Amino acid sequence: MTKTIGQSVLPQPATESRLKPNSLGFIGIAFFVIAAAAPMAAFVGAGPVLFSIMGPGVPLVYVLVALVIGLFAVGYLRMSRHIVSAGGFVAYIARGLGRHAATGAAGIVIVTYVALQIGFWAQFGVFAQQLGARWLGVDMPVWAWILIFIAITTVLTMRGVNLNLRVLGVLLVLEIVVVATLVIGIIIGAAGNDLSLVSFSPSQLMNPGFGVAVLFVFACFTTFEATTVFSEEAREPRRTIPRALYAVVLFVGIFYTVATWAVSYAIGPDKVQQAAADDLAGVIFSLAAQYVGPWLDVAMQVLVVSSFIAMLIGMQNMFARYCFALARARVLPKRLSHVSKRTHAPSTAALANGIVVAIIAMAFLWAGADPIEIVYAWFVALGTVGFVVMMALASFAIVVFFFREKLETGFWTTKAAPISAFFLMIGVLFIALQNYDAMLFSDGAIAKLLLWLIPVAFLFGAMMPRFRKNIDFETVVTAAS
Repeated sequence: MTKTIGQSVLPQPATESRLKPNSLGFIGIAFFVIAAAAPMAAFVGAGPVLFSIMGPGVPLVYVLVALVIGLFAVGYLRMSRHIVSAGGFVAYIARGLGRHAATGAAGIVIVTYVALQIGFWAQFGVFAQQLGARWLGVDMPVWAWILIFIAITTVLTMRGVNLNLRVLGVLLVLEIVVVATLVIGIIIGAAGNDLSLVSFSPSQLMNPGFGVAVLFVFACFTTFEATTVFSEEAREPRRTIPRALYAVVLFVGIFYTVATWAVSYAIGPDKVQQAAADDLAGVIFSLAAQYVGPWLDVAMQVLVVSSFIAMLIGMQNMFARYCFALARARVLPKRLSHVSKRTHAPSTAALANGIVVAIIAMAFLWAGADPIEIVYAWFVALGTVGFVVMMALASFAIVVFFFREKLETGFWTTKAAPISAFFLMIGVLFIALQNYDAMLFSDGAIAKLLLWLIPVAFLFGAMMPRFRKNIDFETVVTAAS
């Protein structure tokens, strides 16, 4: 089947290899991506770690990273006017830098999102075990919680977006309400505290923990790419995708900035670093009990676990579509491009993803690896660096695309913003590599070996077009009318 756009005739995928068009609107896409960012889990899980590293300057780091992502989004979204694909960054790199760079990038994408899922599942398992033992009287090992919920979320992903949206919508609204309640409770209850804005002082950038904090905060934004991954299923993607992406970056940036500032305000800018270091697991729960009541403490403990579930449902949905698009382009086995006949969800890719993630996670946990100090730290660090590399490659591809293709004329959107974003991404990548050891909670020798998976995956992928001549990203790339 072909589709004519202007004077171009572009190949279209067969029905059995097509996602369901016009099935997601602005709200649906935004819900998926914000839920995948796991606002509650990141606030409670990463917030105290960030304060212990950075002190009161954590809110400023969130502002700066949100601005960097927003700058990157300018060229990224302008290029999205000419690409509608579930292939995310890879589809953009294919248009800008060619097949070899795109298949190399595909290798990094696979390493990145598999690593992030493994790391976050390990963290989920620890929170779930603690919650189950304390409140439910169920004392199962971490690996059992992980295995059960990987099975549940994989089935949900295979069932399609409509069911997932209902689950994510409820969980996300509850997370927002609970954190908003905490912030309001702190503002009212700590009204006598000094209303210091030291958290936003430029002097905070001189903090020795700034580089590490940037990496942890970048990990909170890793799912924003999903806005374009869902573009094939979006209604009016040319309008829906930009609105969803900016809404996600704005919401996530404001949410974390306000929430972390409230913590600093409640404890005191001069005390928050030590308080967080003394009680990484419980400092925010203690604030909830102190300023609102014990019920909020309990509610937050429950919602942290459900937030992880929402995040991993969103991430699995996104990565399943990524694998689907790569299989349709013949980078991955063709079988992964099959979709459910009833829901048009990428069910085969979702199942394969769940199996692979479960096998690797279980291999580490059953070998005795600590779920936080080894599995979470190593794999989230690896995934974060992979994500930054992907953004740097995508930034370069956007710059090349607009210099070569005279499809747009805006200087800011096609030249200044993409070029600035590219150099900023190189800077962030330098920070990531310089501070990689600091993201690890234990001996980093083996973790550094894992880091080599990124260049190895790129080189392996980049060689694929030499042996597989039928790789074709144009099957999933169409000009936006």
